[in-house]
Amino acid sequence: MIHAVEIIHTSVQTNGVTLQVAQAGPEDGPLVLLLHGFPDFWYGWRHQIDFLARAGYRVWAPDQRGYNRSDKPRGIAAYSVNTLADDIAGLIDAAGREKAVIVGHDWGGGVAWWTALRYPQRVEKLVILNSPHSTVLTNQFLRNPRQLRKSWYMFAFQLPRLPEWLTLRNDAETGKNALRQSSRPGTFSEADLARYADAWQQPGAMTGMINWYRAAFRRRPTPPADDRVHVPTRIIWGARDAFLNRELATLSAEYCDDADVTFIEEATHWVQHEEPEQVNSLIVDFLRA
Repeated sequence: MIHAVEIIHTSVQTNGVTLQVAQAGPEDGPLVLLLHGFPDFWYGWRHQIDFLARAGYRVWAPDQRGYNRSDKPRGIAAYSVNTLADDIAGLIDAAGREKAVIVGHDWGGGVAWWTALRYPQRVEKLVILNSPHSTVLTNQFLRNPRQLRKSWYMFAFQLPRLPEWLTLRNDAETGKNALRQSSRPGTFSEADLARYADAWQQPGAMTGMINWYRAAFRRRPTPPADDRVHVPTRIIWGARDAFLNRELATLSAEYCDDADVTFIEEATHWVQHEEPEQVNSLIVDFLRA
């Protein structure tokens, strides 16, 4: 019988905050950072952590700032994408490495894109799951009404306090339903959803999580002079994404020097949850190439 690898949860200082980081795999293995999105936390990578650790990689999966048991700084300015990318550079430093492979999903993909632009010398390879390049998303907001309609929740999140209350009321039933309704049936078990509700109900967590969206609208960083990604990139995209149009994947690849796109037609936005074996193979094959 094959037993799951041991996951150790540690506190890591980076960029003025303390992040809780799930760690696994050989300490001398190549470093892979797994960056979750909204409303996920480290647990959303559980299938990838085990697989990558067994494949010989040193895996760090942080709860990013504002999430679960990581620090939750007050104020919207603390969640600007520049700051979020600085957190990741700090994690690479804390691991004692010069570079890391960065894998990001949803908002974690947004941070991964931005880290590759802001700190290209720190990124070995980039793997993106259902997350567009920032320039592409901005352009689509301006030109594509269909994408704008799909992104309605981003605008709703700009309201103060109300989104937090709606999401967390009745033991976070609204948040649980959002996961149920946007994924394939059975993707999130009741036990999984209970873990999510616990993470969301940590003091200050939901405000910290939603502040990522507020900062994206109100604390937009100056675009880099070069918005092309120069490190090798693999884009994995669940084609049945309820939030993001599939053309965002191919448009994002056009901003990369060396990128490929794989669509998983039967998967939704939650592609690494629904098709873990295929996603794991795509990641490791890319890293070993």
